[in-house]
Amino acid sequence: MGFVLLQSNGGGGMMQLLFFGAIILVFYFFMIRPQQKRQKDAKNFQSEVKKGDLVVTVGGVHGKVFELLENEIIIDVDRGTKLKVDRSALSMESTKRANTKEEK
Repeated sequence: MGFVLLQSNGGGGMMQLLFFGAIILVFYFFMIRPQQKRQKDAKNFQSEVKKGDLVVTVGGVHGKVFELLENEIIIDVDRGTKLKVDRSALSMESTKRANTKEEK
């Protein structure tokens, strides 16, 4: 009884390399690129906030922008109650969702 050992030609390695490259491209277009776009949109949202806008923080605090500082925002959450939060604490998705609910 003998076993026959077959050797593959050199083309198999090239196919594996192409397949690996295709996986990397798919990963980039479906995972990395959309995340970069969301981060860019959130940064633009945080820099475009103006006095009087209704905002929601990532912690769920709803309020109206009272004053804009360099890296912080002071929001009025209730008559005379003000909170100072970082601009990065604003949630773009929650703010848009809350503003569309108020318009209805």
